[in-house]
Amino acid sequence: MRGVVGMTFEMREGERLDDLQVRGMQIIQSKEVFSFSLDAVLLARFASLRNKDRVIDLGTGNGVIPLLLAARSSASRAEIVGLEIQARLADMAQRNVEGNRLQEIINIVHGDTREAVQTFGSESFDLVVCNPPYRPAGVGDQSLNEHVKIAKHEITCTLEQAMDAAAGLVRYEGKVAFVHRPDRLADIFTAMRARKLEPKRMLLVHPRPDNRPNIVLVEAIKGGRPELRIDPPLIVHQADGSYTEEILALYAGRGELAT
Repeated sequence: MRGVVGMTFEMREGERLDDLQVRGMQIIQSKEVFSFSLDAVLLARFASLRNKDRVIDLGTGNGVIPLLLAARSSASRAEIVGLEIQARLADMAQRNVEGNRLQEIINIVHGDTREAVQTFGSESFDLVVCNPPYRPAGVGDQSLNEHVKIAKHEITCTLEQAMDAAAGLVRYEGKVAFVHRPDRLADIFTAMRARKLEPKRMLLVHPRPDNRPNIVLVEAIKGGRPELRIDPPLIVHQADGSYTEEILALYAGRGELAT
């Protein structure tokens, strides 16, 4: 059992406790499973979150996005669900929620995104967020362990299946936010519009000022009218390799991408 004053985390073998650097939160991680990355931080700051919203994070992993959403000032009265298919990660997410004493706000569910509508009911959320696997099954490094492979590859859930779940779960005029890779942007827009999710906001994230973007965030409104706003680009690293002030602020919980 580890933690800071007032918080106790139940740890398993091979796990570590990392500082989330926001509101004193910590998070259990392990090198044996996929650890969260900048993509998750960006999505948690990008998604439009309002007081009393009911939110679900599809494929929540160790629960980092629900934790970060709960840390946002406007989320103090929100209800957040994290859905995760891998039992080990769902257990880790639950312990992260309990360790940070957020049981009244966050509910972790061990289940399948492809069955999410049957599990929770149609149009039962105001906001759906998703950081899905980026690569098709069989593409890329096949030597990864099963936990990492599922997180990175469309083995248990494809982009289309994740979009099916998001469209089914979100209420009319509710919002859906995805983080993905720019080379899948045409697929994202096509999948959204086929399900009456109209893309309304897009943010491109560049590793450095002179690099092409390697992350895209898209937010859509169910039943929305066509009109896409492209936000100013976000730069991750300065020319010397250090983080930009915008990224440092996001990691520290001082910045927001939602408007």
